Amino acid sequence: MRKLFLEKIRLSWYLVLLFATFLAIKLNVPKIELSGGALALFSVNSFLYGFYIGPIMSGQKTRIEELTRVVRSEANALFSIMLETQKFGDRTKNEIQDLFVHYVHEVLRDRRIAQGEPEYEAIIGYCLKYDGKDKDEMMRLLDKVVANQQNRTQFNMLMGSRVYSNEWMVMLVLFSITVTFILLINTGGVLGLNVLASFLAAALAMLIIVLIKLNTLTHKKAREIWAPLQKLLETNFYRID
Repeated sequence: MRKLFLEKIRLSWYLVLLFATFLAIKLNVPKIELSGGALALFSVNSFLYGFYIGPIMSGQKTRIEELTRVVRSEANALFSIMLETQKFGDRTKNEIQDLFVHYVHEVLRDRRIAQGEPEYEAIIGYCLKYDGKDKDEMMRLLDKVVANQQNRTQFNMLMGSRVYSNEWMVMLVLFSITVTFILLINTGGVLGLNVLASFLAAALAMLIIVLIKLNTLTHKKAREIWAPLQKLLETNFYRID
């Protein structure tokens, strides 16, 4: 899965850049005195921003946890299948293992289980066409291969559970209004208050950045999703995390 340049930047650097940007804006834009109605609007908008983005962010964190669980479940299934291949002769065992190695390589290449669909179909086809002396054993192995499709289906469903465009629009509108109020509010020219306001605006923007990283699986929380499959390849299907 290709990462955009902005998705590769560490969150700590985002905080510094955002703070510097908002502080420069805060020090240079004209200030306004907020009326009671404007302050009420600011309060309601700020509450709605936090109320709306919180559950969505929590849902994306849960999505990553579920993806990690499903990938680990598939790695366990593949490990179990490889143990079954020990019952076959060296030629059959090596052919099956080569098919699975190719499949896992394809999955890891773009970080999408659906990417390996042709390779997985080739595995099923090999099992169905097998006509050797261990055909009964091959059918038992095929049962495990087919059962693993449940993990693959669940993974692909979770990959599609991203933040919808209409949700992004609502969050960006609420965020823009909140930050605009923060930057325009008159702090009396006190530098410390300007710094605090800039940190607040940067923190609100960080929520959007974190959500983008969670949504695109570029957050550090998502780095371990693929570790079980990578361990399988590194150990030639002899170990999983």
